[in-house]
Amino acid sequence: MKRPAGPPAAPAAAQPSGPQPPAAPQPRQKPARGSNRAPAGNAAARKGAASRAEPEAVTEPITLPPSATSAAAGDRPQARKATKPPQPTTNLTTADLPPTNALPTNALPTSAPKSKARKPKAQNTTARRSDPQETAEASDAPLTARAARGRLRTARRARKQYERSEVRRFTSRSRHRRNLWIAAAGTVVALVAFVLVGVFSPLMALRTIEITGTNRIPAADVAQALDGQLGTPLPLLDLTEVKDQLSEFSLIRSYVTESRPPDTLVVRIVEREPIGAITSTAGFDLVDAAGVVIQSGPDRPEGYPRIDSAGGASGAGFQAAIAVVRALPEGIRGQLDTVTAATKDDVTLTLGGGARVVWGNAERSEYKAVVLAALLVSHPVGSVTEYDVSSPDSAVVR
Repeated sequence: MKRPAGPPAAPAAAQPSGPQPPAAPQPRQKPARGSNRAPAGNAAARKGAASRAEPEAVTEPITLPPSATSAAAGDRPQARKATKPPQPTTNLTTADLPPTNALPTNALPTSAPKSKARKPKAQNTTARRSDPQETAEASDAPLTARAARGRLRTARRARKQYERSEVRRFTSRSRHRRNLWIAAAGTVVALVAFVLVGVFSPLMALRTIEITGTNRIPAADVAQALDGQLGTPLPLLDLTEVKDQLSEFSLIRSYVTESRPPDTLVVRIVEREPIGAITSTAGFDLVDAAGVVIQSGPDRPEGYPRIDSAGGASGAGFQAAIAVVRALPEGIRGQLDTVTAATKDDVTLTLGGGARVVWGNAERSEYKAVVLAALLVSHPVGSVTEYDVSSPDSAVVR
């Protein structure tokens, strides 16, 4: 049932028909403690003036019907007792009360409705849990030793977690640098370990020697010369010893070694190319452009010109003759029979048909070779006896 917005209005008091009793005298209030009391004469004068100004009002207490008072008492808390002394009341009869339709419309009903709205128990429970008075009473309750120890452990755990989070926050940069250093050190250690395993592991020992690029030199002879390196790890091969072993072969002009893991050594050889034959005490020596003897024999090697120079293979004439021979195209070099170099500025060629070519020095040899090829086309061998290309811009045929 809904409560009224304000206190119930009391019904209007009926005027008694009989003689009215005199008003009860009101008790005299004591002045406040510590206040200054006015003289008695002044108080009497003020009282007389007030009585002349306004007549005293007579108030009579009335008694409410029992139904109204009981309904009001059931729906609202009891009011505090008045501090004033009780005043005399006047008993009224039923005839003196006003009719029922004269009561105000906002008066409380005499009987409660049959159905009453009930609040959910959950709401009441929540209200009881959130009651500040109960919370205050619970907080003011004395702690037991077990509860105090539990709170202490909780506080210690929270403190440790906070300290750990602060340490992590303030040491984040140093930990990042430390991780970088650890990663770098780990990489270096891994590389060193890999190198050590590759150097000293028997898995990297030399077992196969592969020789390529040989023509005049048997590859088996070269591999046999290097068999002293077998069983040595590839990173520990003695390249100086390999060089000394290959220098025994005069036909090897240069070489390149390649380690092919896990157990193979590849040797690529570039042989010397013979360019001509020079006379010697044994007959003829086949030499390359550096004057190194490739082979010797009593007979002149076929397909190679004879080089006749002052000072032998170590003279300046020999180097000029070699430069001229290397500048000639393959077609003219096949017709060449003899190269004579008295000095480095006097080189003369003799072709197979007996024709003579005056070359001069070794300068502009490529251009002179082009001019000589053109003259051989316009004046074949046999039609002339001499071709002079010492001045290639003004070549002469005789």
